[in-house]
Amino acid sequence: MLEANDILADSGLSRAEKIAKLEELLSEARGLQRAATEGGMDPDDGVTRNLRDIELALDRLNAEHSTSGAATL
Repeated sequence: MLEANDILADSGLSRAEKIAKLEELLSEARGLQRAATEGGMDPDDGVTRNLRDIELALDRLNAEHSTSGAATL
């Protein structure tokens, strides 16, 4: 699975492309977190850390993004 830091380090992507890919990852990670919460999966399986990593990567790119958690979706 592609990680936030991999996207940031990819010199072949423009800032806009990096933001788009990170937003896609963020959406997927939120979906996984929501599924974990609703399905009784272990919430400490790294999904929360992954969400935070993606949000930090978006912050590094000064991207506007929603920081609301999966519970608010």
